[in-house]
Amino acid sequence: MIWLSLRQFRIQALVGAGALAIVTAYLLYYGGEIRDGYDIYRASCRNVVDCAQATSQFRSAHQNTLLFLAAGLALVPAVIGAFWGAPMIARELENGTHRLVWNQSVTRRRWLLTKLLLVGSAAVVLTGGCAALLTWAAHPFDQVVKDDFQAFVFGARNLAPIGYAALAFTFGTVVGLVLRRTLPAMAVTLVVFIAFQFFFPNVIRPVLLPPATTTLPLTAAAINQAQNLGSIGGGAVINGLKVPGAPDAWIAETSPMRTADGKDLDGTRFGKCLDSPPKTGASGTFGDAAVCLAKLDLHVDVRYHPRSRYWPLQWLETGTYLAISGLLIAFGLWRIRRRAS
Repeated sequence: MIWLSLRQFRIQALVGAGALAIVTAYLLYYGGEIRDGYDIYRASCRNVVDCAQATSQFRSAHQNTLLFLAAGLALVPAVIGAFWGAPMIARELENGTHRLVWNQSVTRRRWLLTKLLLVGSAAVVLTGGCAALLTWAAHPFDQVVKDDFQAFVFGARNLAPIGYAALAFTFGTVVGLVLRRTLPAMAVTLVVFIAFQFFFPNVIRPVLLPPATTTLPLTAAAINQAQNLGSIGGGAVINGLKVPGAPDAWIAETSPMRTADGKDLDGTRFGKCLDSPPKTGASGTFGDAAVCLAKLDLHVDVRYHPRSRYWPLQWLETGTYLAISGLLIAFGLWRIRRRAS
């Protein structure tokens, strides 16, 4: 049974090995390039002003490439689920070749479990290898920028991609078992799993652990530390704030700007400060606008995760994916015994 499964999987295995070799060569090269940039950053970081400028230059030199690589790695499990998982059983059922195996001494469950463990292990090794290489290559950048809680970045580092690979593969296999048609199973797997990769980081990940909460007064200094100001649905919002005492925390949710009485800041007053603030000659990212908004005695309520929760969240998220994979395998074993024919 194992020999037969290996023989059926040999082409996909060779393609996967070739892809991993190409990724390895590129990330080894790019990791060296990032380390050269990190040496320049360290040499340039002599005081607060120089460090800020060096950090900005280091970020701009590598951020877009690393985000592109993280997005590419996020697609690997989805592609594995669609092209390795979905056709694995669906093609056998569609062509009727499963009957040959089922008429031998191998049981249906053993046949399915052997395929799941063999091909699933290859999927985990391929995705885990890519993730380990990207984690190594990006390590100096992550140390400086400290943006590894960002949705795509978090899912492309360390353990989380392994869970994604296991889940995508088992999901694709079960979809193929249920639909019994290769192309529909591939399409459903690809669409659903990509949607899941957007859903989980934005809805589930922030509440895997109860977030800490605090209220931040919006002084001019605090506003100038933010990344941007804007308006959503008529409410004035601010993004990229720093939590005092937890500067590298992941801010999972920020309320609209609120006045001292707890009401959302009126869009007209916000727009006036943003578009035509009184001239004070203030410096900083938002200058006069920050001074104008600070005079309104504003605050925001934030929910955040301290930096110390990075690894607990990695373990919890990966464990969640593996637990769902286990449930899918159990369902597949039940389905193939009770329903498939």
